[in-house]
Amino acid sequence: MSVHLRREIERLKVQVLALSATVEEAVWLAVRAVQEHDPALARAVLAGDRAIDEREVRVEEECLKILALHQPVASDLRFLVTVLKINNDLERIGDLAVNIAERAIHLAPHEEATTTFDFVGMATRAQEMLHTALDALVNVDPARARDVCAMDDEVDAINRGMYGQVQAGIREHPLQVDFYLQQLSISRQLERIADHATNIAEDVIYMSEGKVVRHHVEEFSAPERGATPEPPTAG
Repeated sequence: MSVHLRREIERLKVQVLALSATVEEAVWLAVRAVQEHDPALARAVLAGDRAIDEREVRVEEECLKILALHQPVASDLRFLVTVLKINNDLERIGDLAVNIAERAIHLAPHEEATTTFDFVGMATRAQEMLHTALDALVNVDPARARDVCAMDDEVDAINRGMYGQVQAGIREHPLQVDFYLQQLSISRQLERIADHATNIAEDVIYMSEGKVVRHHVEEFSAPERGATPEPPTAG
């Protein structure tokens, strides 16, 4: 890999991590807006979505520029293709944070319907998945990426548990159907955020090993931890 290409790829990693940090903050603020009945926090998430979109466009433009100027091959090409896909996943997570914030604004006037749902726990788990997936990208670590795929099962289980809680809540408080449906929708948004983190992890496995595992990751056995991953070099 030329010094020039290496420098541009390192800069691209920084841009992706910056986008991820902005997206994570949006998710966290949106969940806090729900938990604290705070429409101002929710509106901050809506206002910040433009910045996420702009960062996403810059990352895409940077990828296309590197492709055009350096015409990378092999692992470098896979890295750039992976970043393009991850970039899209991060932007979609930002959109899901906006969806949660919109529901927080809708629910804010109804303070009497205090939520007992563990959205903070769900969001924390999804955030951990996103962190791990991005760490796997930066360090080219498919074993860490596989950890993310396993963690998704836990978030799916929490989301399924929410259905039972919502059904019980509606039976007990039939006049609060809208409140419970909004809670279910928020749970679904967080579950989809975890799905996007899983997509990122699957793309990192593709980048590291050249294997497409999306839709059937369980068919690929995890390599031993400590195995030396293939570095992103040209050739």
